[in-house]
Amino acid sequence: MLVSACLLGINCKYSGGNNKNDKVCELAKKRHVVPVCPEQLGGLSTPRLECEIVEDEHGRNVLRKDGRDMTEQFILGAEETLKLALLLGEKEAILKSRSPSCGVHTIYDGTFSGKIIEGQGITAELLKKNGIMVYDESNYFD
Repeated sequence: MLVSACLLGINCKYSGGNNKNDKVCELAKKRHVVPVCPEQLGGLSTPRLECEIVEDEHGRNVLRKDGRDMTEQFILGAEETLKLALLLGEKEAILKSRSPSCGVHTIYDGTFSGKIIEGQGITAELLKKNGIMVYDESNYFD
């Protein structure tokens, strides 16, 4: 199973910290998990400026808080994550909610105001399109 590395306590979050989740860490003790950070796999550093998905007349892009377009790096990270899943035969993933890479059901709205909307991150969407069951850290345990 692929797991967002930040959920396992790995400091790969945009701020340099993590999103450690005790339930996910307990699961990792019982089951084989593969930590992934699509943003790092796409070549982004840690820490890095916050990014959000923006949908407008130009399409769906990932923009950094300073306005720089990071879509290419997010797509590359998603593709690399998919390669790992296929190479290792992984059929499931637990990903970080609201992330522009990993959000499964919700993401931030692109205004950097903290508003959450329905939507999927770039990696979550690609994994789902390729038949991988994708969960976030809350709905996997429901």
